[in-house]
Amino acid sequence: MTAINLGFPSVACPVVELDAHVDLSVDVADGVSALNDADRKAELHTLEMKAIREGTVASVHSWELVTAVDGPGTRMTLFLSGCLLRCQYCHNPDTWKMRDGLVTPIDELTARMKRYLGVFKATNGGLTISGGEPLMQPAFVKRMFAEAHALGVHTTLDTSGYLGKSASDELLDNVDLVLLDVKSGLPETYKKVTGRELAPTIAFGDRLAERNIPVWVRFVLVPGLTDAVENVEAVVDIVTSWPNVQRVEVLPFHQMGEDKWDRLSIPYPLHGVHPPENDLLARVRGQFEARGLTVF
Repeated sequence: MTAINLGFPSVACPVVELDAHVDLSVDVADGVSALNDADRKAELHTLEMKAIREGTVASVHSWELVTAVDGPGTRMTLFLSGCLLRCQYCHNPDTWKMRDGLVTPIDELTARMKRYLGVFKATNGGLTISGGEPLMQPAFVKRMFAEAHALGVHTTLDTSGYLGKSASDELLDNVDLVLLDVKSGLPETYKKVTGRELAPTIAFGDRLAERNIPVWVRFVLVPGLTDAVENVEAVVDIVTSWPNVQRVEVLPFHQMGEDKWDRLSIPYPLHGVHPPENDLLARVRGQFEARGLTVF
C-alpha cells in the first residue's frame, strides 16, 4: 500500500494508507515505476484527481468529534480541503487549497463514522461535512452521505452555497440539514467579504427551499465590514424568503484565525478589528427577530 499526501497533513488527521480498492498502489507499481520523478509525480496527481472526481477518496484537512456546533447532537465533522472563496475573516485559510489536504479513502472515513453510531443515536447527532467548501468535492459528499443514510445517520452539509450547482439532486436526497453561510446581503459587500458573487448562494438557498430541506443560516458579524444596517437588512430579506429556515446564527467575529494567516505568510486584512460589542450584537439579532426569525 502507498501513503499519498497532496501537501502537508493536518495535525488532526493522521496520514492514512490507501487500500488496494483505490488502485493507486497498483498503478504506481505497474504504471509509473519506470518514469522519472517529474513524470511519476504528474501521473500520481492524475490518479489522485481521478479518484477525487469519482468520490472514492477525498482531500481531507481534518476531522473532529464535536457537540452542538456543526448541527444537532454530537457530530463527526469532516473538514474537506479546497475553497474558491477568500473570506476576509476566514479562520481556516489552510483549507483553501485541495493540494494541502490528505487523500483519504471513503472506506477509511466510513469505518471511522461507524465507531460513533452509538454516540450519534444517544445524542441525536450524526455526520457533518464542512470545509473549506465541501461542494468542491461533490462526488465524495454524495457517496459519504449515502453511506451515512444507509446506516441511519443524520447528515449535515456546511456550505457557502457558492457551488450549489455542483450538488446533484441525488446528493441532496441524502441531506437532512444544511448550514448555509449567508455572508452578506448586498452584492457589493458580499464581493468585498469573499471575492465572489452573492447570486449563487441565493440560487442554492432557493433550491433548498423548493425541496423543503431544513436550513440553519449563519451570518458572521464583523464590525466595519458586514455590520451596516442595510447589509444586515438585505440578509434578512433573503432569509425570510426561505420558509425552510429553522434558525439564524449570528456569529461574532473573532481573531482566532490570524495566527494561521501569519504562518502561511498571507496578509491578514482584519488585523486590529475587534469583536462586536454587545449593543451591536443586540441590534443585529434584533433585525432578524423583528421579522419573526429564531436567532441564536
